Amino acid sequence: MADTATTPLLTNHGDKLAKAPSIDDTIEVYMGTTGAGQLLKAILLAFAWAFDSQQVFISVFTDAEPLWHCTGTDASCSPATPSPCALPASAWAWDRPAVTSVVSEWSLKCAGPALVSLPASSFFVGCLAGGFLLTTLADSLLGRRKMLLTSIVSMSVAGVLTAFSPNVWAYAALRFVSGFARSMVGTCTMVLSTELVGKKWRDTVCVAGFFCFTLGFLSLPALAYTFRDASWRNMYLWTSMPSLCYSILIYLLVQESPRWLLVRGRKQDAIEALQQIASLNGNSITSSFSMLHACTMQEDAAGSSGGDSVFGTLHSMWQRPWALRRLAAIMTVSFGVGTVYYGMPLNVGNLGSNLYLSVMSNALAELPSSILCWLLMGRINRRSSVIGLTAAAGLCSLACVVIPQGAARMAAELVSFSATCTAFNVIMMYAIELFPTSVRNSAVGLVRQALVLGGVAAPVLVALGRDSSFLSFGVFGLLIGCFGMFAACLPETRGKTMSDTMDEEEQKEAAVANCTVDDMDTTSADLV
Repeated sequence: MADTATTPLLTNHGDKLAKAPSIDDTIEVYMGTTGAGQLLKAILLAFAWAFDSQQVFISVFTDAEPLWHCTGTDASCSPATPSPCALPASAWAWDRPAVTSVVSEWSLKCAGPALVSLPASSFFVGCLAGGFLLTTLADSLLGRRKMLLTSIVSMSVAGVLTAFSPNVWAYAALRFVSGFARSMVGTCTMVLSTELVGKKWRDTVCVAGFFCFTLGFLSLPALAYTFRDASWRNMYLWTSMPSLCYSILIYLLVQESPRWLLVRGRKQDAIEALQQIASLNGNSITSSFSMLHACTMQEDAAGSSGGDSVFGTLHSMWQRPWALRRLAAIMTVSFGVGTVYYGMPLNVGNLGSNLYLSVMSNALAELPSSILCWLLMGRINRRSSVIGLTAAAGLCSLACVVIPQGAARMAAELVSFSATCTAFNVIMMYAIELFPTSVRNSAVGLVRQALVLGGVAAPVLVALGRDSSFLSFGVFGLLIGCFGMFAACLPETRGKTMSDTMDEEEQKEAAVANCTVDDMDTTSADLV
């Protein structure tokens, strides 16, 4: 590495001077040869996704509607009775202790779908609010690492407090706080982990985050089954306390992204971060940092063009039609994917099968999608993949409307969810590649918030779907199928280098447009 890092800034090619190195070139020179220690640290960072997924899907069990039975004291109660709401309180009872779910503990069974879905919807509204208010901080004031630590600690503390909720209103409020805090966990984790390794390992580290998300999801049915006759409050304690301990590891072991430090003009901090990475790989950078100095001088002005304000990155994207067009298109696709991605696990109770097995099956359905992305990420086109996957997910979800309850319906639901998970993974990597470093965290954060916006509507659709399958499975299928078509408006990014500034990406956009115009002119001339 030391020999490589001494590459001179100016190289003679005849009488021409070499082009000044970009940040991407410079970072690749100093840490492109990703070692085992560096890779393990990035994967440790990706494990934050596990705690993120636990908070996202924990309400599948804590807010589940328990089964009930007739006590035999009232002749009006029978197994054919659809709901106990019209029965005397002594005529029926829950199959398990009332404390196993918030629905039974706070008597929400007959309160209506709005109140039953309030905590889950509050969580997603919190995610949405936090995403829009906090997303630019990781690109501007705080950076990736501080934003991630703040989000994990806040999410964990909110989870612990949720375990002591006295009523549904306090519970919903704390779920809002938890959602607000965790809104940046996944985004900062993905961006930071991919910026701490060389190009060769970006796809692997990105997919590692998806695997960790699946592991967190898989841990929930096991944990819920362990506490199946105990209070739902145990679920929040046993998912939040380990998350607090994990945040200490992140504080001690993970450094800030050198790429972000360079874009922000913090040259000395970037040098120290690169030296830490080099020592982790068993190397030491003893050569001069002339290449890094040159790239910093070149990029400082462009990197700060959006200003130092919290919303400077959003303003930077708003000023450029190509960036706004990309953001609008991929956020539209994300909304449709998010409705199904968050709605399907919440909707497993409407399948008429065992809750624990259904949730475990949905969690396991994410594994093939993660493996598929890992194997094909370097070979598949992003745009056509998103269109095909969303179409397949929509058709299978619509099929659940007409298929009666049973194994066939469960299979269709799993195929739909698996295709949605794969589309989710591709979209996240797609978003990273579509936007430069200076606005990447903000753009990816907004894409994730579009996913969460779909999650806000999902609990209500699930509650309505208990009476009509079309209002859940049918609407899910139409949304993801139709909105997925907007991916056709996006450029293909497979195999292309990632830009660091808006000006650099704009030059690429102009070059592509010029090539397209030239090709059209050539074709017209040939026809003439």
